[in-house]
Amino acid sequence: MPSLAALRAFDAAARSESHSDAARMLNVTEAAVRQHVRGLEQTLACSLVERSGRGLRLTENGIRLAGATADGFSSLQRGVQEVRSDLNNRPVKISLTPAFAENWLMPRLGEFWAMYPDIEVELAPSLKLVDMRSEYIDLAIRYGLGEWPECTSVHLASAEYVVVSKPEILPKKSRFRLSDLRSLPWVFEASRTEHRVWAEERGVDFDADANKHYQTNSLVLAAVLAGHGVSLQSRALVEHALSTGALVEAYSENPGALGYYLVTRSEPRKNAATFGKWLLGSPWPCRNTPAH
Repeated sequence: MPSLAALRAFDAAARSESHSDAARMLNVTEAAVRQHVRGLEQTLACSLVERSGRGLRLTENGIRLAGATADGFSSLQRGVQEVRSDLNNRPVKISLTPAFAENWLMPRLGEFWAMYPDIEVELAPSLKLVDMRSEYIDLAIRYGLGEWPECTSVHLASAEYVVVSKPEILPKKSRFRLSDLRSLPWVFEASRTEHRVWAEERGVDFDADANKHYQTNSLVLAAVLAGHGVSLQSRALVEHALSTGALVEAYSENPGALGYYLVTRSEPRKNAATFGKWLLGSPWPCRNTPAH
């Protein structure tokens, strides 16, 4: 089978009846087009084009092959357009943690769908670091410093740590120091190593008998809302509960560069870019910060 590049060069020459016009169509040199056509003639052992004034005309074999290449490339173009249309119209797939999905994104999605009712959004909650390319992830919301190889990230929400609880759990004080909270029952996510490190560095006994440990942050928040103790949380995950008074803030710390970032591997497709713009509240990708 001749090379696709040679067939494409011949097809362009046949359509335009000119090597030079074909070169402009393909954004290559005229010499490259001529070389491809000559190579194709050698492969097929027959003449396909001949000079005609300043242009060219097709031989009988050239006419036969031009009909086939026209049909073939038209079919390929239709296939590409169909695939591209399917990809552009599929739901915007977003990878994020279950806790962030439930406590930060879900309360906001109604506003998005009110503005863009025709754009489907598919959430893929997981604690695993997914491969965005192989799993067809459009956008990811990740916790960290915004530095992921081969990705572009934009700061989305603060990861400021706050200690929260129901009001009745706390001592009757208007302001609290961490020392006021160490002896209270705490509720932790069992697998969150960073929370264990935080607690140990500040003199809070992560494994104290009075403390409770659950497998997911959703269960931790449910326990805190039920009044079972105080909990260490990222502000982004409890801002709604704090704004309604369901929980109160007892203690907070400056997170530095830590935060939740909106991450993509490449230029988002149209619907994903629309979602990103809405989520960030500004145009995408003008606020992009390349990860290192």
